Amino acid sequence: MWITAAALLVAAAFFVGLSLLRINTIHVSGNRQYTAEQIEASIFDSRLSRNPVFCYLQYRFRPHKSIPFVQDYKLVFRSPSDVEVIVYEKSVVGYVSYMNSRMYFDKDGIIVESTSETLPGVPKIAGLSFGHIVLHQPLPVEDISVFNEILNLTQVLSVNEVAVDEIRFNKEKEATLQIRSLKVELGSNSEMNGKLSELTDILRDYPDLSGTLYLDSYDESNANPMYRFDKN
Repeated sequence: MWITAAALLVAAAFFVGLSLLRINTIHVSGNRQYTAEQIEASIFDSRLSRNPVFCYLQYRFRPHKSIPFVQDYKLVFRSPSDVEVIVYEKSVVGYVSYMNSRMYFDKDGIIVESTSETLPGVPKIAGLSFGHIVLHQPLPVEDISVFNEILNLTQVLSVNEVAVDEIRFNKEKEATLQIRSLKVELGSNSEMNGKLSELTDILRDYPDLSGTLYLDSYDESNANPMYRFDKN
């Protein structure tokens, strides 16, 4: 009887001790769209959520916190007071405007998020014809091959570190970039790497260009190219 009472007392003291513990150190990895502070504030949004016991039970048995552009996250407890948050962000290549919202989509054209927020580094995609949009469903465009064009273009832009505000496609799927006050006519998707390499060099030398630059005449075999430029 005394042993049982003592065991209960020890257990009670143990859980009281745990309840007084607090997560003080939080490491965040895998985040690109959000800062570590923003991720921390979204997941640990109350005093109770910083209790390691409550946090662990909530993480294991309750739905995870919903964070825009985040597919999921994982909590790794290094100690009762030290936690690592591993963030798995949604893959986003662009967005279209629809009913006063920005509909962000991934490389396959799946709508992954609807928000009024502007995601830094993600261009607006214009010129596409589409029907009714449903979240988590493919963007209903006439020709789905355009998503390959968008993916290829955004990847090459990223490699060349060219930040674009808008990518506009015409009916022939020819692309035009909007970079602040500069419009860049790229034409067809042929020799796109070379066109964007030229654009990178031009922007490096003339970062404040304002007008229309025509790179649709790019020819890889031309060692001394000249391009038409119409100043605003």
